[in-house]
Amino acid sequence: MKAAAKKTTTKKATSKTAATLPPKVGSIGARTIHIGIGGWTFEPWRGVFYPDKLPHRQELEYAASKLTSIEINGTFYGSQKPESFRKWASEVPDGFVFSLKGPRYATNRKVLAEAGDSIKRFYDSGVLELGDRLGPVLWQFAPTKKFDQDDFGAFLDQLPRERDGVKLRHVVEVRHDSFKTPDFIALLRRHHIPVVYSEHASYPEIADITGDFVYARLQKGKDDVPTGYPAKALAAWAERLQLWAAGGEPNDLPKVDDTAPKKQKREVFAYVIHEGKVRAPAAAMELIRLTE
Repeated sequence: MKAAAKKTTTKKATSKTAATLPPKVGSIGARTIHIGIGGWTFEPWRGVFYPDKLPHRQELEYAASKLTSIEINGTFYGSQKPESFRKWASEVPDGFVFSLKGPRYATNRKVLAEAGDSIKRFYDSGVLELGDRLGPVLWQFAPTKKFDQDDFGAFLDQLPRERDGVKLRHVVEVRHDSFKTPDFIALLRRHHIPVVYSEHASYPEIADITGDFVYARLQKGKDDVPTGYPAKALAAWAERLQLWAAGGEPNDLPKVDDTAPKKQKREVFAYVIHEGKVRAPAAAMELIRLTE
């Protein structure tokens, strides 16, 4: 009885917002390029991205109608409940994908080889309740964390590749220049794990392909530009995303190792975040338009 009541409530909430929500872009076909923002709760978006007077409880549904992916940040700071993951999955259309940040308790530690318990607790928290809305898990490291091949390798060894029959995907974001070494690239390729391409003022930019998907975080937007990035920059990014998806590599992004990866079609995840956050949704929507 409880399950039936919950289902009815969800349908009712959806019907109420149907008149105010645009077509659900996430439901159009099988996507290889997923574009979005970090989170969906940000007060300055109200009245800019979100319509005036849109109830806060409907913000995820609205954001998912305009974007094709969202990177969830809350999982980095603390555990979520299984019912939260189920609720989020129910509010987005078919084809929409969430990326999740792995917990800081796993990555912000001196000895990464000791992160196993934190990683297990994260997956025990109900992550799989997202179902087919579950995308990669982003493991983000502090700018002070230096590359230690043995210890970092021990961390990668602890990342589960499958749980309850579900394939799990991982990507790492490193923010110290010591990772700009071929040894790091070789280590990731052995584990088939991508490295985030971070477009950032101070973090290292590593565009090497080390897994079967690509993950980019675009962090140089500006709020005084209505679309977050100038039109020329967005066009360039759209071209890069399409090239990655087709199996190629942009020739204008820095790599650590000149070894060419196997040419194959790839899923691509791109998030407009950090700087110019107020305009990040506008930039993401424009990228979706340009890549479609």
